[in-house]
Amino acid sequence: MQRTNQAIQVSNISEFKSNLLKWAQQFKTAVWLDSNNYQQKHSNFDAVLAVDGFSEIKSSYKNAFTKLKEFQSNTNDYIFGYLSYDLKNDVENLTSNNFDNLEFPDLYFFQPKKLFFIKETTVEIKYLTHFSSEIESDLKEIKQLKTNNQHLKTNPIKIKLRIHKDEYFKKINSILKHIRRGDIYETNFCQEFYSENAEINPVKTYQHLNRISKPPFATFLKLNTKFLLSASPERYLKKEGINVISQPIKGTAKRAISKQEDLNLISALENNPKERAENIMIVDLVRNDLSHSAIKGSVKVDELCKVYTFEQVHQLISTISCKVSPDIHPVDILKETFPMGSMTGAPKISALKIIENLEETKRGLYSGSIGYITPNGDFDFNVIIRSILYNKSNKYVSYSVGGAITAQSIPENEYEECLLKAKAMKQVLLNTD
Repeated sequence: MQRTNQAIQVSNISEFKSNLLKWAQQFKTAVWLDSNNYQQKHSNFDAVLAVDGFSEIKSSYKNAFTKLKEFQSNTNDYIFGYLSYDLKNDVENLTSNNFDNLEFPDLYFFQPKKLFFIKETTVEIKYLTHFSSEIESDLKEIKQLKTNNQHLKTNPIKIKLRIHKDEYFKKINSILKHIRRGDIYETNFCQEFYSENAEINPVKTYQHLNRISKPPFATFLKLNTKFLLSASPERYLKKEGINVISQPIKGTAKRAISKQEDLNLISALENNPKERAENIMIVDLVRNDLSHSAIKGSVKVDELCKVYTFEQVHQLISTISCKVSPDIHPVDILKETFPMGSMTGAPKISALKIIENLEETKRGLYSGSIGYITPNGDFDFNVIIRSILYNKSNKYVSYSVGGAITAQSIPENEYEECLLKAKAMKQVLLNTD
């Protein structure tokens, strides 16, 4: 299907981005991806908005990847959407029986009528040709919107824990027994924080979260009355031509107020044997996952345990790359590597089973992935972490956090790390700066 290509220059790009997101709310479906000008090395654009589905696929986990492959092949256009964590049940013989009050479909992708790609001060507009006559009136509408930079003002909500502290320690000790028995050597265990009978303003909540986090993979998803507000720092998988990269995060340290103390924390994280071991285990897992799709001998580690600094935390990130055959279908690469190693553990299938038994909440969108596939089969997907999920119909707000558990894990330290990762979401929902 053909698209009209038009480029415009915008003097105040920050205001334009804010107006664009506000304008997108009139549509049932919208995906906004923003790099916050971070990690330009692997970025093709600064931000993108996809709105108004022309066609879509919504599926449970059953045969989800086969259906997505068919949809992508038939559409042969840009598609935007997500893979929920529970597509693990399509990849392996697994189930998801934990509590779910968010009720997102397991898989959702749509072909947008209207697309905006932003790079520096240039906005590239790609509308399906049939709707190209609406470009000028849409731009006029976007420019006329008033930007509201005020802080978020809503009724405060009460945040509850799905797993209380003592129970969390019991579960971590149970995982440590599995590790000592040799069932696994690492797993990512997650817990949910939630609020019932809660009402939030999704756009303002997202903008507040993005303002205090400035992550490279920020996302706003609107799917009718369901919303994802994400400040993710992590890339899952990117394909450009025959090149594929994955950038798992494992290893976290807090930020400090003084520059010297911050540098000391960076050095300590970089040289921490436990944090490095967590990261290296996942690098091995990702290398193995990529090898299923890669041209033989092409998988390599480009960066090992490099410290990247974000507004809230320092993180250890590794970059693994490979080359793939031009004939391979993009969905097959995603299926071979899903769910991502950083959110599961090793060996992967054993870790997936243990996670399901010990966690109390169905992960759903959390620790899944959101992104896009281009008409020529390139793609870029993040990892859905540091995110607020909101079901407006159920008045249910949720955010989950997790951490890698290894033989060296101390339950109290793991709990503190979870609270550190949860800090930004809690801050936003409780309306504090």
